[in-house]
Amino acid sequence: MIGLAALATLPLGAQGPAPRETAPEPVAAPARATAPSQAETANLDAADMEAWLDGFLPYALARGGIAGAVVVVVRGDEVVLQKGYGYADVAAREAVTPEGTLFRPGSVSKLFTWTAVMQMVEEGKLDLDTDVNRYLEFEIPPFEGKPITLRDIMTHTAGFEESIRYLITDDPEAVMSLGELMPLALPERVFAPGTTPAYSNYATALAGHIVERASGMNFDDYVDSRIFDPLDMTRSTFRQPLPKRLEPLMSEGYAVATGEPKPFEIVVPAPAGSLSATGADMGKFMMAHLNEGGPLLNPQTARMMHDFDAPGVGPLNSMALGFYESWVNGRRAIAHGGDTQWFHSYLWLFPEDDIGLYISMNSDGEEGASGAIRSALFHGFADRYLPGEENQARVDEETAREHAAMLAGNYVSSRGSFTNFMRLLGLLGSLEITVGPDGKIAFPALDGLTAGARDWVEIEPFVWQDTATGERLAAEVVDGRVVRVSLDPISPVMVLEPAPAAYNPAWLLPALMASLFLVLLAAVAWPVRALVRRRFGAKFALRERSLLAWRVSRSFAWLTLAAVAGWIWLIISFSSDLGSIGGPLDWLINLLRVLTPVATIGLLVASAWHLWLTWQQKRPWTMRVAAFLLVLAAAVLVWVTFGYNLYGFGMVY
Repeated sequence: MIGLAALATLPLGAQGPAPRETAPEPVAAPARATAPSQAETANLDAADMEAWLDGFLPYALARGGIAGAVVVVVRGDEVVLQKGYGYADVAAREAVTPEGTLFRPGSVSKLFTWTAVMQMVEEGKLDLDTDVNRYLEFEIPPFEGKPITLRDIMTHTAGFEESIRYLITDDPEAVMSLGELMPLALPERVFAPGTTPAYSNYATALAGHIVERASGMNFDDYVDSRIFDPLDMTRSTFRQPLPKRLEPLMSEGYAVATGEPKPFEIVVPAPAGSLSATGADMGKFMMAHLNEGGPLLNPQTARMMHDFDAPGVGPLNSMALGFYESWVNGRRAIAHGGDTQWFHSYLWLFPEDDIGLYISMNSDGEEGASGAIRSALFHGFADRYLPGEENQARVDEETAREHAAMLAGNYVSSRGSFTNFMRLLGLLGSLEITVGPDGKIAFPALDGLTAGARDWVEIEPFVWQDTATGERLAAEVVDGRVVRVSLDPISPVMVLEPAPAAYNPAWLLPALMASLFLVLLAAVAWPVRALVRRRFGAKFALRERSLLAWRVSRSFAWLTLAAVAGWIWLIISFSSDLGSIGGPLDWLINLLRVLTPVATIGLLVASAWHLWLTWQQKRPWTMRVAAFLLVLAAAVLVWVTFGYNLYGFGMVY
């Protein structure tokens, strides 16, 4: 789940797994109806719903390599359908059931945390617009003179950078109290509060800790007594590891259905994503919110939570309080997605239509198929049961081409790391908007959020719509320059800003690759040339200081390659197992952050010394050019080392 420029949708993320290449074609949603009329709306009853799901989901799961799933549909205070598909345990051929199989909803858990916050607001124990330091035993420093509020936290505009050091693992010993975790895991703030959507698991856990302190109860106990008990959610828990009575009900988690089951995941910031629940219990939670809070909240509080509309990019989806919008067919849904490494879920509520839809899957699937299946289910469901008129507006072709050209370029996600070494992932997984010969924009990195490549059409100035899903992309333009971009699936929780010129992957990534090639060439040439000279009995032309400078520069070249190999190992390790970064690989991280600046600075100084001597001694032009290229390569590596924070000793990243 490293994604959206490698960090945009990490585990417990709001939107889902890493954007990937298009999911397998058979996973695609049923074709969208064109301007369906209300008369064509299918009846939302159990028989029709089951027939439709049975025609779509088993095939999609099988083709996507997903072991099992649960789907729940509610209307008002009644369950329309709840059904399991596939297996909770592939080897044992244990089928998924909605009442008896626990899934991990990931960040859908946050809706329970936000509900708890609103209960405390309702009781007058918390205020949405007060400095949160009032409720904490440690201090969060102001940023640009402004404190964080609970409203900032619930709209993901607190301004924290991404942090994964204390996020998810399979080590039960990693569990710690929120009182211990919150000051230990405090990430840097990189945006002024209330200004920039930047999804934060830390901030959600902070809200859970505030609930603890306001209520005087442990968070797990609070949720048990104030949310699960009133809703009779007897097969749900935030506790980690699972209580003994629930262990036999837990579904296995898989990367793909044909793989081995994975260990139970420990979500360290528990209020951000540690929930385990059956589909039937999740239906009860949906019905409570559809019924204006049910036994959980007063109607006025529930409406405050559901109807809030945070500022966003143009007309795109924005945040409510804790929920985020998902407009489809002209209808507003409030929703939340969630992902652990192995479980992938989504919950949608249509308040005006009194309908709720929930899906959870126990595998990521081939090429991240779980993300495409969620999108296909949502849009297919809406087109069948909640159709609306398609937007037929279009911007003229000449203007559309001009606007597309303004949009083209590389972008950086607001949900990312900016002050620690994880910033490197933004360089390696950059986001690029391109323009094709037909003048249409393309955003390949985001195609994995749907069941296929998108077809963007500009429907109004600087607002594009995907003809397949109806989702929109919009840009903010200031003084003729695009300053922000986002699109409906991610706009409530992150925005994309043009990459700074000094760190634009368009030039820096090719320069980095070329530099590493030159360093590799210089390093390998040292032993190769020695073997050739020995074979033919030749003598090396360099002597004394020149020979020393040459040897020192090559030594640092090998040291630099060792550092690069270490970073590659680190990235591969936590890409396959995110838990490995939070402790088991700390030794490697610390070693690399010492080795990298020593190696790159040493290479730059030694290669510059070697270059100066080659010019001073008027060596052959080939040697001077080679020495000059090595200095340039070293300069690029030093730039990356310090620009991407590949140094230091801080352990929050």
